[in-house]
Amino acid sequence: MKDVTQLHEGWSLRHEGASLPAQVPGCVHTDLLAAGVIPDPFLGRNETEIAWVGRRAWSYGTELAHDSGHERSELVFEGLDTVAEVLLDGAPLGSARNMHRVHRFDVTGRSGPLEVRFGSAYDEAERVRALTGDRPNVYPEPFQYVRKMACSFGWDWGPTVVTAGMWRPVRIEHWSTARLAEVRPLVTVDGATGHVELRVRTARTDSGAGRPLTLRATVAGVVAETSFEGAETVLRLEVPEPELWWPRGYGSQPLYGLDVELLDGAGTPLDAWSRRIGFRTVTVDRSPDAHGTGFTFVVNGVRIFARGVNWIPDDVLPSRITPERYRTRLAQAADANVDLVRIWGGGIYEDDAFYDACDELGLMVWQDFLFACAAYPEEQPLRGEVEAEARDNVVRLMPHPSLVLWNGNNENLWGFRDWDWEEPLAGDSWGEGYYLGVLPRIVAELDPTRPYAAGSPWSGSWDHHPNDPRHGTHHSWEVWNRRDYADYRTEVPRFCSEFGWQAPPAISTLRRALPGEDLAPDSPGMLHHQKAEDGNGKLDRGIERHFGLPEGDFDRWHYLAQVVQARAVAAGIEHWRSHWPVCAGTVVWQLNDCWPVSSWAAIDGDGRLKPLHHELRRVYADRLLSLVPAEGGPVLALDNQSGTTWHTTVTLRRLTADGTVLKEAALDLEAAARTVVRLVVPASLLPDAAGGKEFLVADADGLRAVHLPVYDKEFAHPAPAYDVRVEAADGGAVVTVTARTLLRDLLLQADRLAPTATADRGLVTLLPGEEVRIAVRGWTGGDPEAVRAALFTVGTV
Repeated sequence: MKDVTQLHEGWSLRHEGASLPAQVPGCVHTDLLAAGVIPDPFLGRNETEIAWVGRRAWSYGTELAHDSGHERSELVFEGLDTVAEVLLDGAPLGSARNMHRVHRFDVTGRSGPLEVRFGSAYDEAERVRALTGDRPNVYPEPFQYVRKMACSFGWDWGPTVVTAGMWRPVRIEHWSTARLAEVRPLVTVDGATGHVELRVRTARTDSGAGRPLTLRATVAGVVAETSFEGAETVLRLEVPEPELWWPRGYGSQPLYGLDVELLDGAGTPLDAWSRRIGFRTVTVDRSPDAHGTGFTFVVNGVRIFARGVNWIPDDVLPSRITPERYRTRLAQAADANVDLVRIWGGGIYEDDAFYDACDELGLMVWQDFLFACAAYPEEQPLRGEVEAEARDNVVRLMPHPSLVLWNGNNENLWGFRDWDWEEPLAGDSWGEGYYLGVLPRIVAELDPTRPYAAGSPWSGSWDHHPNDPRHGTHHSWEVWNRRDYADYRTEVPRFCSEFGWQAPPAISTLRRALPGEDLAPDSPGMLHHQKAEDGNGKLDRGIERHFGLPEGDFDRWHYLAQVVQARAVAAGIEHWRSHWPVCAGTVVWQLNDCWPVSSWAAIDGDGRLKPLHHELRRVYADRLLSLVPAEGGPVLALDNQSGTTWHTTVTLRRLTADGTVLKEAALDLEAAARTVVRLVVPASLLPDAAGGKEFLVADADGLRAVHLPVYDKEFAHPAPAYDVRVEAADGGAVVTVTARTLLRDLLLQADRLAPTATADRGLVTLLPGEEVRIAVRGWTGGDPEAVRAALFTVGTV
């Protein structure tokens, strides 16, 4: 049987003539941090102080012992970041130029000092640029010339931390006769029968060539085997009446162990492979219709409105991301009623632990191939790396039932059309051949069970503008960049795969990341941790439109920026959900951060939830009640994405700012499963915008929607008055706030009570006499005044 030895111990990093202890998996930055050589790049403006690390060459070393008990020994690197030469006892074994693929070297019968020399990714990028010629991109760094995590070179939410090292496991495999080189399970469902077609490729030693082998597979109690003599074989299993895997909210997520054994002619085990699979069908309906060209996920025959978030690497030093951290972050996504996670093309193909968690949580995964915001050369040496990388990762990830889409790139088809690329390219390659040729061919060959899209955004063909909202997927960025969030309501995209609004991170995150700084929107550390072009200007304009800009009051600016973020994203989702099935999904930019930064994330760089996260839980719930502004007055929308009919009574109240009810009506409504009911609000209930003293509230089944006909700064908000009561509870406290006036977007920033404290809800609007109970964990104090200092509302005291 094949023996595997992990090579994670005994490594050293050579620095300035000395040897430092090295952690594998890891990277140069993590080792230098552990040795105290560099400061934490996440704190203050340290990012600039450690920039030299990415421009240096580095060397790792250990001792490789020889095991002579097998015919073949292979040294396997699951991830070399990125430009590496591997030497054993001073002699070259081979090289690597791609962070995103596995590298394997024959070390049979050899031992001695093992050295891995890493060159600067900058140097490699410049070498390739000299060979292929210059290409445009949206950032001043050369990330498209090297197959490395693009956001290592910085992004509009991330620092420039250009890593190097063995960022994934290293091992020695010892084997004889043959091993499993590739196992591809094609899992399909036909009626009540599940099918697993195993396509297997083997590697053989010289003595094993041509010898008969047996392949045996087991799944759900079904066993099949076949004998073969060549390098490849196919084995088929049929599973009667398997339980189907469903996205969360649509059913359960049963997973079946699939075990594969390779045996020699005498029945002696040679190698084994095990994964979990799920039985389900998935397609994307891209049929033309009266509205344009659709883009609707269909799982097990059920059409789905995708409630999605975009995912970036959870740490700019990705070797630090543990399975537990993946689980926590993805559980937070599920807690926000998310059912789809798009892995963005400027990051990485994530660890299997990511996809395992998605399999179990019912989170559909949209996987970008790793191309983002740039024109990519299609010549060698990149073309061969791109194909090898795609093959590696399609084969590795295809067992996961959560994976529902392969996507060719992020914004590059759009960029070619709209970002002034065509003229400077002058006919040079820019990636189109990857997205419309190489990648769909590889997916069709290796994983024909899943749909492929050429890019995001993409209208389906060059017959339409790549970012036409009427066709395919759409990115909505004009609103954040130049307009008011109300303008999300001016169009109905078929599938909005990117849109978002920025906000600063939690106050405790800022205090940790900017120690000793007198916080202000334009303080040095705040500006350094704001990477978007005119990011603070856009934040200020968003606040100014709705509230007026608070001068000299950072705490209030911070709160209002987070309110605007939550409201902006909610405005888009409420509007687009109300137009299901014309619009079939929204994917918010973004779920997470890779460091402490002002960004579009719902979860900040320290893992704290912004108000946006709680708002996503509301607007992504199966049942959503909303008042969607429209020409002529708000539309009442009941969006029922649950599997059962929603019978409810909606109470509509037209009120004045002091809580006086001017008009009230009760509507008995019914929304069938997976449908939306839209009603024009009766004229008698429409609040009068003149004077800014009236508003509209809709309530049903504990859900609430609020509509103000004017901006908040034009509304007669009363000075907020409320009572606070604090009660002890296991591991924390329960805070009860009782309103004596209208409290608009009341928020408890629990981390102001203690850095580890969390609250179970975000923004809430209370009418006079109403109360809300907020569960706080991580704080056991009982001081109501401390709570008052952590409470904010739109109305000023």
